[in-house]
Amino acid sequence: MQRPFTCLISAQELAESATPTWRIFDCRFRLTDPGFGKRAYAEGHLPGAMFLDLEEDLSGPVSGLNGRHPLPDPQLLAAKLGSLGVGPGTQVIAYDDTGGMFAARLWWLLRWLGHNQVAVLDGGLQAWTAGGKPVDTALPNPVACHFEARLQRDMKVNADYVLSHLDDPEVLVIDARAPDRFRGENETLDPVGGHIPGAINRFFQDNLGADGCFKQAAVLQEEFGKLIKGGDAHKVVAQCGSGVTACHNLLAMEAAGLDGARLYPGSWSEWCADPARPIATGP
Repeated sequence: MQRPFTCLISAQELAESATPTWRIFDCRFRLTDPGFGKRAYAEGHLPGAMFLDLEEDLSGPVSGLNGRHPLPDPQLLAAKLGSLGVGPGTQVIAYDDTGGMFAARLWWLLRWLGHNQVAVLDGGLQAWTAGGKPVDTALPNPVACHFEARLQRDMKVNADYVLSHLDDPEVLVIDARAPDRFRGENETLDPVGGHIPGAINRFFQDNLGADGCFKQAAVLQEEFGKLIKGGDAHKVVAQCGSGVTACHNLLAMEAAGLDGARLYPGSWSEWCADPARPIATGP
């Protein structure tokens, strides 16, 4: 029996291992052009892949106080996945064209729903096409099945938790945004610049090598180990601008064998929406 892929899968492994029962999802998106993903998918995608949109499928309604990409309703997401042929034992593969920036969101969401047989295509679409592997424009017609959400409630924390643990040495907030945004500079996505007091910065793109693939597990383990200072990954709370690229850091930690870190889904866009919450700027 084939081992499940639960973290990363290479283009070669996908080409050699995929069966008709697997479900592949194209998660391409652009924050500055929300319609990009659908257009790109229509122009060509991995054979058999279906499309999931960050804002329509992988996020919930925005209230102005709950961040730019709140978590979707778990029952609605479960129903959507079931309608696309994802069942209890289905191997799911997520990919994008930005090093896993958006695919990692689906990876985390499925694990949150209790489905661990999900992996991100390492290197994304570029790694697939670099080897001469095909893309097509055919639209799959999956057979719907029942997907039952088994919510893993300990995988996330809320703003109140973060606020009440700002001075707790046993809680380490890691911010996945670019260093300039972390410092409060060049903020174009959120109305306020800065970061959560006490947070440290780990730009999600630092998880990737020059080839666009994730660094080796030993390298990631060493780099995150320095951030955690040899501590327990369970004390890590991952955040970013809106709870998307934070999942990339969680995926990198998982690939490094550092499991148990939690997501703050609202992240900076939720945090800064309440002027009563403290803000830090600078390095």
